[in-house]
Amino acid sequence: MNWLNKLERKIGKYAITNLSVWLIGAYVIGYLISYMAPAVAAYLTLEPYYILHGQIWRLITWVLIPPSDLGILTFIMLFFYYSLGTTLEKTWGTFRYNVYIFSGILFTIVGAFLLYFIMTILGSGGIGTLGMGAIFSTYYINLSIFLAFAACYPEMKVMLYFIIPIKIKWMAYLDVAYLVFVCLLSGWAVRVAIIASILNFVVFFFSTRNYQHISPSQIRRKHNFNKQVANARGITKHKCAICGRTEQDGEDLQFRFCSKCEGNYEYCQEHLFTHEHRKK
Repeated sequence: MNWLNKLERKIGKYAITNLSVWLIGAYVIGYLISYMAPAVAAYLTLEPYYILHGQIWRLITWVLIPPSDLGILTFIMLFFYYSLGTTLEKTWGTFRYNVYIFSGILFTIVGAFLLYFIMTILGSGGIGTLGMGAIFSTYYINLSIFLAFAACYPEMKVMLYFIIPIKIKWMAYLDVAYLVFVCLLSGWAVRVAIIASILNFVVFFFSTRNYQHISPSQIRRKHNFNKQVANARGITKHKCAICGRTEQDGEDLQFRFCSKCEGNYEYCQEHLFTHEHRKK
């Protein structure tokens, strides 16, 4: 992942912190639009046909469309994905988590256009009016967050239906089996939507031999090391017992210990010969 390390050094400062909060905030806006102005929501979906005909805002606004109808389970699901996303951001770092989410969004857009062009070449020119926006959504992107979390913390236990304790890796296996089952029974539109949305998971975990550099233990250790280095920068070696100045107050300051003082008292050059000697 050398390319990712280089990219982080160049543009890492522009990464969005608490990205999960922003995603959930986008869903809240989407729910409000769906219930207050449902006709407007139809102009927000990811439809390549309409995008190519001038409605370019759909490249962004489709992220506002919630993955499911509003209900009590929706609040539980959003809180669940918020917890997963926040943990992943702390594990990987803000920049890598940003790359993971935005690459899933980008792959979904590319998959939608790829399917549109293929269907157009094959003669289904009206694919843009057949509801591709209902197929290409953030549902599978959210699922990729769950798969990434399961890959990082496979032994963690969660309470299924708040009752049954189960390791998260078994839930991930069930989700993968479900996706395979859906791909086998569905058409190419759904298959492309699934593959494109979780391609970021494939890229992060199966397309590199250098996986240990993005493992949770390595990144956590790197974070702790950087934190210790940052704290060490504030530690001083010399301090005047009179004025309290340190070597950080000036590069030309010099400090000496007084041989006549009883104890380890250090003074700057201004107070070395003018201070009152200390006795125990």
